Amino acid sequence: MLTFRKALVIALAVLSFIFIFRSHHTSSQPAPIRNANDLPKPASLMKTKESQSAAKPEATQAANPDKTNAKWKDPAPSVKKPKTQIPMDELRKQPLRQQLEYQFPYDVESKFPAYIWQTWKYTPSQGEFDEIFREAEASWTIHHPSFVHEVITDQVAVHLIRHLYASVPEVLEAYHTLPLPVLKADFFRYLILLARGGIYSDIDTAALKSAADWIPADVPSKSYGMVIGIEADPDREDWHEWYSRRIQFCQWTIQSKPGHPVLVDVVANITQETLKRKAEGRLSKDHEGIIEFTGPGLWTDSIFSFFNNPDYFDLSSGKGNITWQQFTGMKSPKKVGDVIILPITSFSPGIKTMNAGDENDPMAFVKHNFEGTWKPEKLRHIGEVFN
Repeated sequence: MLTFRKALVIALAVLSFIFIFRSHHTSSQPAPIRNANDLPKPASLMKTKESQSAAKPEATQAANPDKTNAKWKDPAPSVKKPKTQIPMDELRKQPLRQQLEYQFPYDVESKFPAYIWQTWKYTPSQGEFDEIFREAEASWTIHHPSFVHEVITDQVAVHLIRHLYASVPEVLEAYHTLPLPVLKADFFRYLILLARGGIYSDIDTAALKSAADWIPADVPSKSYGMVIGIEADPDREDWHEWYSRRIQFCQWTIQSKPGHPVLVDVVANITQETLKRKAEGRLSKDHEGIIEFTGPGLWTDSIFSFFNNPDYFDLSSGKGNITWQQFTGMKSPKKVGDVIILPITSFSPGIKTMNAGDENDPMAFVKHNFEGTWKPEKLRHIGEVFN
């Protein structure tokens, strides 16, 4: 007779057998196919993918202008970063350039900060803000919706520079010593870019395209730290009557990563020259000489000085210095070390001189309206009469 205990044992045995059978059957089945990527790949296709993968480093190398651009083989400059903290008393004993390099270390592989800096007497939220600037000012936000866009007034600039350069008192003294608003405005653009990076552009400029479109797509963002444009390329014998340099780089629009050596140089030069003139009683409110003191003359010289500095570039090839001749007649961007130079059309479209294209040109990125209302008439855009 089948007792309850025997029935229970038989039931457990049957259940165990069923469980073992199902487990074995399931494990022997292939995994379910959920999408096309799970399907078996033909051997020919697998070989193609493997060969493409092996060829990928070569393709990347070919797209890198640093590797293939035979004209500019200068390596991107390497800037020594401070490895140890220096006591403030010791730091102030160092030359001004070293102080600036320590306070604002440069890293070419960092990202470009998403800032847009402009200066004016009023902010766009104030009723006194000039109507002639509203459309141009708004264009920067329209083309860069994810950027922090600031219009800095003179009063705010004073406090901002004091905050950023509190550890470099010579810079603060020079900024407060400059006797004209135009000098302070020039100095501010270099100071804010050195400390914070981003894009500086004059209030009378309009963005025609996003900064993301300024540089060819095959140039890695980690390979450059500054973007500048040509302001003047006056190919005529009397060019010096109109411009201060045969090739002149504009400083109404500059993009840079913080700490760039060119900015260190220009800030140090303005600071030292200002304090020297102050000590000698030679500071003047005369607008003459601004181009050489803080403007595009000084800016252009600092850039060429950087291009020919053996601390950053290998000059042993014996090909001579980089001069204006390498940039005259440019129609497309060039890269020197970690600096991208854009042709005259990029930041000066529509000037109808020096072979600049119009605003519809694919290389037109920023439109400068040359208002210059804070300058005397004779110092406003002299290029307008250059033809």
